[in-house]
Amino acid sequence: MRFLVLSDVHSSGRTSAWANRLAKEHGADAFIVLGDIVNFSPPDWAEEFLRSLELPAYAVPGNCDPPSVVTYIDRAATSLHMRKAEVGGMTFIGLGGSNPTIFDTPFELEEEEIKEKLGPLMEEGAVMVLHCPPYGFLDKVMGDKSVGSTAILDLVKRYRPKVVLSGHVHEDRGVIEKDGTLFMNPGAAKDGYSALLDIGEVIKGTLLERVVE
Repeated sequence: MRFLVLSDVHSSGRTSAWANRLAKEHGADAFIVLGDIVNFSPPDWAEEFLRSLELPAYAVPGNCDPPSVVTYIDRAATSLHMRKAEVGGMTFIGLGGSNPTIFDTPFELEEEEIKEKLGPLMEEGAVMVLHCPPYGFLDKVMGDKSVGSTAILDLVKRYRPKVVLSGHVHEDRGVIEKDGTLFMNPGAAKDGYSALLDIGEVIKGTLLERVVE
């Protein structure tokens, strides 16, 4: 199964057109949207955006999405926030929001809250669909400062997921494989970035070229 992965749309109205085009070009089966769909408000724009996508979508909110965005995600896509689902023969486990930031954004969780919400869902070999990265993986700002979640890192170490998808940190786009886990940050969709996730006999993450429109 092939997914076109988006994150950090931040209310960019241009995103759905090029994302639909790329999904068709690359033969995607569905979208995964990793949060920050809106840029603080209005929350109902998340529903409008997800309805504009021409394939089924699985989504979580981000830290710049007000918590009420979850309601609008549910109306137009499959919300994975604090949920798990069987997708393409794999267990997908999701959590939106982020650990605390210096910006005091609308959807932030203390590390203990992240552990309490995500821990009971976890199982070995799953696909984690997150907004916030685990500490130390695709989470560096200003070149060297890690801002990811220590609670998520602890769960990754314990349960060894097959895939960890995250956004949040626009400047640390990339794909990393370590100890049998694929970590991927597709980059900010508001800036034209996206990625592909292939799940089958082989699991593969591919960053796509930036769309400039």
